[in-house]
Amino acid sequence: MAIDPQHLLNYPIPQVRQTLTEKDTAFYALSVGLGMDSLDEKQLRFVDSARDFRALPSIAVVLGHPGFWVARDDTGIDAVRVVHGEQRIEWHKPLPVAGEVVGETRVTGVVDKGNNALMYSEKELRDGNGELLATAGMTTVLRGQGGFGGDSEPLHAVHTLPDSEPDISVDLPTRAEQALYYRLNGDDNPLHSNPATAEAAGYPRPILHGLCTLGVVFHALFRELVDYQEDRLKALSLRFSSPVFPGETIRTEIWRDGSFRARVVERDVVVVNNGKLDFV
Repeated sequence: MAIDPQHLLNYPIPQVRQTLTEKDTAFYALSVGLGMDSLDEKQLRFVDSARDFRALPSIAVVLGHPGFWVARDDTGIDAVRVVHGEQRIEWHKPLPVAGEVVGETRVTGVVDKGNNALMYSEKELRDGNGELLATAGMTTVLRGQGGFGGDSEPLHAVHTLPDSEPDISVDLPTRAEQALYYRLNGDDNPLHSNPATAEAAGYPRPILHGLCTLGVVFHALFRELVDYQEDRLKALSLRFSSPVFPGETIRTEIWRDGSFRARVVERDVVVVNNGKLDFV
C-alpha cells in the first residue's frame, strides 16, 4: 500500500536527549569490531578509557538516534519491509566521549520509484550547549509502498567509483553474535535479532545492521586513509547494496582519493557501493 508522503514530511520524530558515558563510547567501538587486535595501540584508544580516549567518529550515526520510529502504527510504513539504502555523515566538530548530546531528526524528502519509495531523513547532532557536532543523513527504501504519484528523482547523486582497480584491500571479520551486541546501541529492529522477522522479510536468518556494516567499513577507511586521525575527516557517503550476515568477513576495497566499496569474502557479494570519504 502506498504511503502518504506529506504525512511523513511532517511526522514529529521525537527529539532525543542522551547522556553519553565513556562506557557507551567504548561499547560502540567494540560493537563494530575495534579491539579485535589487542596489540594495536592506535585502535585501542577508542575502546580503553584509561588511554588517550577518543570517540570513534562513526558513532555519530547512533548518538541521539530516535530508534525504530518507522514501526509506529501512525507512520503508515510497513516496517518489516524497510531497507536501509544509503547513509551520509558530515563531521563539524570532534565528538565527545561523554556528556549530553541531542539528536533532532526530520524527514527531508520522499521519492516515488514506482513499486518502492525512497524516504530521506536527516539528524542534526548537537552537544548540550547547542553546538553542531555532526549531521547524519539516511535514505530508507520503503519496499512496496511507492505509487503515490510523487517526484521520482533521487535527492542525492550517487558517487561514481574510479575505473581502475582499488589501491588498498582490507579484510575485517564480523562475529556471529555481532548484531545482538550492536542493537544495544539503540537500533532494536527485530530484523537483526528475531529469526521469524528475518524470514518474513525474505532472509534466511537475521542480518547485520547496515550501520554496523558501515562501522566496520569506516574502520578500514579510518585506518588506511587518515591513520586514525579524526581531525582529518570531513564527510562520508555510501550505498548499501546487499546485507551482511553476522560472522562474515567484510573486504573494503579503497582508492586513495577516498572512493570505496565493500564485499563479503565468503559469498563474493558487494554489500557497500559508491562510497566516498572526504578528508584532508
